[in-house]
Amino acid sequence: MNTYSKSLSGVKRRKSKYILTALILLTIVIALCIINLCIGEKNYSFLQVLKTITGVSKEGTYIIAKLRFPRMLTAVLCGIAFGVAGNIFQTLLNNPLASPDIIGVSQGSTVAAVYCILFLNLNRNIVSVISVVAGILVAVLIYRISYLDKFSSGRLILVGIGFQAFFTALINWMVMKAAEYDVPTAMRWMNGNLNGIVTDSLPLLALVVIICLGTIIVLNHAMQSLVLGEQFAIILGVRVNFVRTLLMVCSVILIAFSTAISGPISSIAFLSGPIAGKICGRSHSNIVTSGLIGAILVLGGDFIGQNLLFTRYPVGVITGILGAPYLIYLLISQRKLQ
Repeated sequence: MNTYSKSLSGVKRRKSKYILTALILLTIVIALCIINLCIGEKNYSFLQVLKTITGVSKEGTYIIAKLRFPRMLTAVLCGIAFGVAGNIFQTLLNNPLASPDIIGVSQGSTVAAVYCILFLNLNRNIVSVISVVAGILVAVLIYRISYLDKFSSGRLILVGIGFQAFFTALINWMVMKAAEYDVPTAMRWMNGNLNGIVTDSLPLLALVVIICLGTIIVLNHAMQSLVLGEQFAIILGVRVNFVRTLLMVCSVILIAFSTAISGPISSIAFLSGPIAGKICGRSHSNIVTSGLIGAILVLGGDFIGQNLLFTRYPVGVITGILGAPYLIYLLISQRKLQ
């Protein structure tokens, strides 16, 4: 009984620590949102921002309501989407390299978008739709090729890395063949850019994030059983293939829609899960904390790129710099794929 009480007390402490950590991360997200709204080429007080957003004041309506607020909200939604999707891939495949931007899913969306921008001259909304469809189709193709007689996470990662290399080469070829005046637009999008975000694109992105995140949270218990092993999950009554497929579909949709809106913001999906694991421990699924860390990385990266350097850089450049050392560390330390 004493041992059981100690074990129960330990579980409660870990749960309390997790909730406290999530609240601290949420506070940081809110603080970064306020900073991004208030600080820029022209600075505003928090009270001015609040009055403008609520419609009480007309001061700074264009800058705050039309430029900064959609940009900030997109950063939060895309950060959550990238962070959660990356965590799901890494958890299900039990490999820190199993990130959507490492195994080719994000690059699939990017290829379609770059082709539409460089050769078809389509508007942003149509490019977004085609990018989403392409990302989903590429994910399905990678999964089908890697699924032979049974599912193998190592095979999926290797196939995905191969697709990623192929898509990167294809993008480089398209950039070389395109008209010079179209290349800057494509390059800005490829680097992960929050410029030009319009309010009209946000409701659909918010709806997708809410639905997919809700589905993932509902399946969280089944996912944790699956992490302990397929046989263990089957004994507990988990429909292994259904749960794994639905979780991956939700993750791919999150990645595809976010990439279509903001471009492939580098390293968010790759870094969020491991950072959450370091902060909260790996006894939790870290779905919520991974999403919050993703939002922090995008908001912080965008603020640094727009305000703290000698010239302005897209958010993807800043986050890519953060992800590169960690990728090198993983490649050196991980001797073989599991």
